[in-house]
Amino acid sequence: MKYLLTFCLGLIFLSSSVFSQVKLNPAPDRRADEGEGPYDRLIIRGAIVIDGTGAPPAGPADIVIEGNKIVEIRQVGVPNVPIEDQGRPQGATKEIDAHGSYILPGFINLHAHVGGAEKSPNSEYPYKLWMANGITTIRGVPAANVAWTQSEKKRSASNEIVAPRIVAFHTLGQGEDWKGGPVYTPEKAQEWVQWAAAQGVEGIKFFNHDPAVLKAAIDAAHENNMGTVAHIAQPMVAQTNALDAARMGLDVLTHYYGLFEALYKDEDVQHWPAEFNYNDEQHRFSQVAYQWDKIHPRGSERWNALIEEFLENDFILDPTMTAYLAGRDLMRERNAEWHKEYTLPSLWDFYTPNRENHGSYFYNWTSWDETAWRNFYKVWMSFLNDYKNAGGRVTVSDDASFIYNLWGFGYIEEMELLQEAGFHPLEVIRGATLHAAQAIFEPKGKPIEFGVIRPGLLADLIIVDENPIENLKVLYGTGFLKLNDETGKMERVGGIKYTIKDGIVYDAVQLREDIKEMVKNN
Repeated sequence: MKYLLTFCLGLIFLSSSVFSQVKLNPAPDRRADEGEGPYDRLIIRGAIVIDGTGAPPAGPADIVIEGNKIVEIRQVGVPNVPIEDQGRPQGATKEIDAHGSYILPGFINLHAHVGGAEKSPNSEYPYKLWMANGITTIRGVPAANVAWTQSEKKRSASNEIVAPRIVAFHTLGQGEDWKGGPVYTPEKAQEWVQWAAAQGVEGIKFFNHDPAVLKAAIDAAHENNMGTVAHIAQPMVAQTNALDAARMGLDVLTHYYGLFEALYKDEDVQHWPAEFNYNDEQHRFSQVAYQWDKIHPRGSERWNALIEEFLENDFILDPTMTAYLAGRDLMRERNAEWHKEYTLPSLWDFYTPNRENHGSYFYNWTSWDETAWRNFYKVWMSFLNDYKNAGGRVTVSDDASFIYNLWGFGYIEEMELLQEAGFHPLEVIRGATLHAAQAIFEPKGKPIEFGVIRPGLLADLIIVDENPIENLKVLYGTGFLKLNDETGKMERVGGIKYTIKDGIVYDAVQLREDIKEMVKNN
């Protein structure tokens, strides 16, 4: 099949390579006018700090950054009272006036793909979309092929390109230089993990494996300080649901696959319709939602027991609700206001319903299907909220470039969906920052290096003029329409103003203008 990519949203691998790298271009070198710094001593003045830990906003504060590290956060006053210069940090080589603005840690996207080339041949496009929407770190699952990703990861780490920091996860058996053949046995899985660790791979993304292979790979990954995440594909879930995987030591569950199956009430395998064919994507994605009333209900003994066992295993849920949002309201996602200026024509062509492109399955999407998905979301959201309330960690990701889900914008949609599920915006932001950073660094056996605003950590930050706790919509690159009572007219407010990565200050407004030009010229 021409465009049947096989790396997310319920697919098994149908080929030995996830991406064709023939046309997926690496990012161009960062120009002199793209980003300023890092500075010997940058001081951000008068900001209201949302530190990412779940603590409430506090400010005004001055934040001191030396090179790429935060060295001081000093509270310098109280709201609505002029700030006295006495006692403020001095000696800046560069200052940013952020009085009245909000500063947050850079967002971390744990489920990211850069390719493939038929959607956007230039990786600069998704990179800048992510950066323009405040995402300073992505965990590629995978970003693209192993060698390509390792090259881009190094270039991003040295800030040779305008791109988020890249954490490289790959699928079991992936790698153009891997000479060991298909991975079907526990022994071969352990061999591949050792090879991948030597290549700089930081973790494994699982799809469809026999239980013994999955367990062997998880164990080998942890022996090599590598992380693990699973999309428990439907061909796999009859043998291994989310609870089984958690018991094996899996670190993170992405999407919802395996979650509902761990709560089935009167069945053990989903009761598919007689005409069901897994390779027909409309069959697959419509039928998912019809599980919503087949499970033990919220608050039941089985529901609570699953939460407790997830907690015992320190299991992280990375739901990517935004990836399936068109299922419950196709018209809304297809007509999202950012598509006109920010979606490449080639990506729009990929989205357009057809039987070959992954996620373009809306051949005959009915009110029945949308109703089922709305019910599914209610149950899914209630589990996520209950898990969070019990102390579980729920992170924020977009899994963008499928199903009308655009890089960067989909990430902010995911934040709104978590608020709909019952999360306070501070809990949402914590999932996007601290908890996501922990998901990256805990398997390495290291403390976090970014993810909260704290002295000693990397200066990955975003600045926005509006209050995201009042309205998460102000984080969208398109901002938010709000009435100006002085003019009597609706005006756009918000949109991230600056994205700071590694102490380098990027004008997020200019990044968005760059993206608009890419769209116009393609």
